[in-house]
Amino acid sequence: MSLFWKVYLTILGSLAAVAITVALAAYVGTSPDADWGAWRDRVLVTMFPAEDGPQELAATIERLQAGTAADIAIFAADGTMIAAAGAPIDAEGLERRGWGRGEGGRLHLFDLPGDRVLAARFDQPFQPQRTRFLVLLALVATAIGIAAWPIVRHLTGRLERLRRGVEAFGTGALITRVQVEGRDEIAAVASSFNQAAEEIERLVASHRALLANASHELRSPLARLRMAVDLLPENADAVRRAEIVRSLGELDALVEEILLASRLDHIRDLDETETLDLLALVAEEAALHGLAVEGKSVWVEGDPRLLARLVRNLVLNAERHGAPPVTIEVEAVASRARLSVRDHGPGVPENERDRVFEAFYRPSGRSESAGGWGLGLALVRQIAERHGGTASCEAGPGRGALFVVDLPAVPSRS
Repeated sequence: MSLFWKVYLTILGSLAAVAITVALAAYVGTSPDADWGAWRDRVLVTMFPAEDGPQELAATIERLQAGTAADIAIFAADGTMIAAAGAPIDAEGLERRGWGRGEGGRLHLFDLPGDRVLAARFDQPFQPQRTRFLVLLALVATAIGIAAWPIVRHLTGRLERLRRGVEAFGTGALITRVQVEGRDEIAAVASSFNQAAEEIERLVASHRALLANASHELRSPLARLRMAVDLLPENADAVRRAEIVRSLGELDALVEEILLASRLDHIRDLDETETLDLLALVAEEAALHGLAVEGKSVWVEGDPRLLARLVRNLVLNAERHGAPPVTIEVEAVASRARLSVRDHGPGVPENERDRVFEAFYRPSGRSESAGGWGLGLALVRQIAERHGGTASCEAGPGRGALFVVDLPAVPSRS
C-alpha cells in the first residue's frame, strides 16, 4: 500500500473513531431526550396553568398556533374539547392513540394540569432528532475527508517524486536530481539527496576519466614495446620473442576491454542500432575460430559491433577455460533470441555461476599466478543488458559449462 493511502486512511479511520464515539455517547450516555422532555413539560405547565379558563386557553393556543403553524387542541379528561386552533383534531383518534405523553405519527399528546390533554399536530417531531445529529456528524466527517485529500496528496506526492528520483539514480542515471519543495523535513531530505547525488556523480566521473586516461596512456608504451620487438634481430630467441608478443597482445586486448567497459558504464542507451540476423552474426564470428553454429535465423535489434564482441568473448572464454568440443546454438524461445555456448571442460560450480560475470573474478582454487578471468564475461553481461537481454551461466547436460544469452527478438525483415 502506498504512503498516500496509509496516511489518508489513517485520517479517515480517526474521523470514523471520533464519529462512532460521539454517536455512542449520544445513544448510550445520558439521554438528551430526558432533559428536553422535562424542560418541555415545564414550559407547557407555565403556558397552560390549571386556573386558566377556556378563553385564556383559547388565546394562548391561538398565539402558539400562529407561531408554529401547528394544529392544537386542549381536551378535558372525558374527551371534551376545551379550546382549539388550526385544523380540527378528532377526539376519537386520541382514544385510539391512547392518552398520556407520547407520540403517534405527527400527533403529539402532552399532559396539562387539571387532567387536561394538549394535542398538537406538527409536520416534524416535537423533540430533538438524533438522526439529524448523526447526519450532520457524517457530513462534517465527509467534508474533512474531502479537504484532507489534497493536503495528503501534496505531502505524499513530494515523497513519491523523491522516491522516483532515488530509483532513477539507482538505475544509473547519475544526473538525476529532485526538486526541493518547501522548508520541512521532506525538503531537507531532497536537498541532502541532491548533494549526495552530485558528489557521487563527481566521484564516478573522476573514476571514469582516470580509467579512460590510464588506458589511453598505456597504449603508447605498448606500441613502443611492440615496435621494439619488431626491431629485434632475426637471430633473437624465437620462443622469448613469441612470449613477449603474446603478452603484449593480452595487454592490448585488456586495455581495449577496459575502455569498452568504461564506455558501457557511461551510456544507458545504444547510439546506433540495426536489425540483424543473430545466426549470421554468430556464424561469422565463430568461423574465425573454426567453429560451426547450429540453429535457425532469429532477428534482433542491436549494435553489430557490440554483439560481435559478445559472441567473441563467449567463444574465447570457452576455448581458454573450457575444453573442446565447443558447441554454439542460436534458437528462438517465445519472443526471445537465445544464444548458447557450451564447452566440455571442468565446468563452473553452482555457487560461482553468477560471480563469473564479475570483472577480474578468480574462481576458487585458481592460483594467483594464473590470474583472474578478466573482463570478458563482465562485458558479455554488460552488452546483453544494454540490448535489453540477460546473460547467465547454467547447468548444461553432462560435463562442461553452458553460457546462455537471451535477447529480445524482433520480426523478420523478409
